[in-house]
Amino acid sequence: MQIIYDGTFEGLLTAIFDIYERKFNSANIVRKDKIASLGLFENHEVHSEPEKAARVLRGLKKKLSAATLSNFYWCFLSELDGIEDHILSYARYALSSVQPVEQDYGNAAVLEIAQVARKVGREKHRFEAFVRFQEIQNNFYYAAIDPDHNVLPLIIPHFKRRYPAQDWLIYDTRRHYGIHYDSQTEQVHEAIMDFEALSHRGQSTCIAIDTDEAHYQSLWKHYFKHVNIPARRNMKLHLQHVPKRYWKYLVEKQ
Repeated sequence: MQIIYDGTFEGLLTAIFDIYERKFNSANIVRKDKIASLGLFENHEVHSEPEKAARVLRGLKKKLSAATLSNFYWCFLSELDGIEDHILSYARYALSSVQPVEQDYGNAAVLEIAQVARKVGREKHRFEAFVRFQEIQNNFYYAAIDPDHNVLPLIIPHFKRRYPAQDWLIYDTRRHYGIHYDSQTEQVHEAIMDFEALSHRGQSTCIAIDTDEAHYQSLWKHYFKHVNIPARRNMKLHLQHVPKRYWKYLVEKQ
């Protein structure tokens, strides 16, 4: 049985609810946008239902800590193939066990969830450290990212705390959505930019930075160049702390 859901975390929890309610003993959960063909398996499609999702969460909270439930969400954001089935297996194991299961790393699902959550956590921390905003208008800042995992929802609190007095937009170019922070309301909103549609209408899709910003970037590069001491350079250590795939976000590396 193939359980098809809408790609939201609430939809995933709804799918788990339906699996229990309908007694689907053998089931795997697949995002609707990842289905190549509907004809090969028996399919059951679910739609997000807040009450069903909430009931699953309430049941899991009786068995699992808040940290493990956060790991479920982080693993969902990993977008790795098959991660939904690992979350389902963990949930089934926890709900059926009378003993705590969170430290039972001999169980494949428990181990997988812990390992994937650590990977997502590492990427979250790196983007909190390496995202560099560019001023594109008066007190409006923009940054583009393309993480392996969908960490944008996880890094929002960090940047809200760090830049509470300015408007900013962090845009995930891989997933084609962003988060805009409004300093007046202190609220964040999802932002979609249809670059393809703009291009078809003959409009520029380039982000033009403020002239003062370009000047400050030039000064920073000059400063970085002159404080760098070649005799003390340790490239191996540097790459451990600043992996090369993140250099494109750093002004001093351009």
